Amino acid sequence: MKVVAFNGSPRTDGNTAHMLRLVLSDLRKDGFETEFVQVGGELIHGCKACGACRTNKDMRCVVTSDKMNEWTSKMADADCILIGSPTYIAGLTPETKALIDRCGYVSRSNGNFLKRKIGAAVVAARRAGAVSVFDTINHFFTISEMIVPGSSYWNLTLSMNPGDFEKDAEANATMHTLAENISWLMKKLG
Repeated sequence: MKVVAFNGSPRTDGNTAHMLRLVLSDLRKDGFETEFVQVGGELIHGCKACGACRTNKDMRCVVTSDKMNEWTSKMADADCILIGSPTYIAGLTPETKALIDRCGYVSRSNGNFLKRKIGAAVVAARRAGAVSVFDTINHFFTISEMIVPGSSYWNLTLSMNPGDFEKDAEANATMHTLAENISWLMKKLG
């Protein structure tokens, strides 16, 4: 079984990336195949609402000038999808929003291929707004009929500077518990 993590932060080695990598590391130790995908910092177009994915039904977005079709294919092939985003003015990064909007439309237009996959969100914030980001990513998972495992707390860290996540003991414990719950669920579903 495969887990793919999408880092919506433009910081390739920031707190969001470290959170995702911790979960992936634990899941790899449990024998699962893992992949880390850098989304933040890429030039990604938002959904054009053109409806071509509903008409074409080829599991692709008609916009081909970015990596969205590659990422959508990775989501289709995964058993578990992790999406992480830092908090930008109480919201997602624009790259994360484009990822969930476009992949969501392609999935729903092509037999809802995300249905019954596992999905988990992780969020970094300096001080506030993380719950809004967490909710938005989880809205994508739930409207896609995905299974969302919980943890010992919401999957977030209050970390501003690179390396702050490592000092957040509760957030680290939350990520370890999230990985345990994902592992348990994947074994039950596998």
